[in-house]
Amino acid sequence: MIRVVVQYEVAPESARYAQHAELCRKVEGATFRHGPVFGTPTGAEPEFGYYAEFEFPDRDAFKAAARTPEFAATGSDADAMGIPYQVYFIAVE
Repeated sequence: MIRVVVQYEVAPESARYAQHAELCRKVEGATFRHGPVFGTPTGAEPEFGYYAEFEFPDRDAFKAAARTPEFAATGSDADAMGIPYQVYFIAVE
């Protein structure tokens, strides 16, 4: 399984993120999830305010999706929101 994890510095405005989520759901072969980061085990302030992920069944599905205009559009739209974020590609065993 492959996950693309996105961590946003702060939570986006909900109506704007709803538009972004609609784009993300158009990425074929992926399950898309997202939500606010609300805490840490130690009670410290979380480093990030919002989390999103794409989940793909395998690396081939990820590679196929990563080449699509739909996947590229999600990155462009994330940039347009103007919130700093980080992206990680993870092979889950």
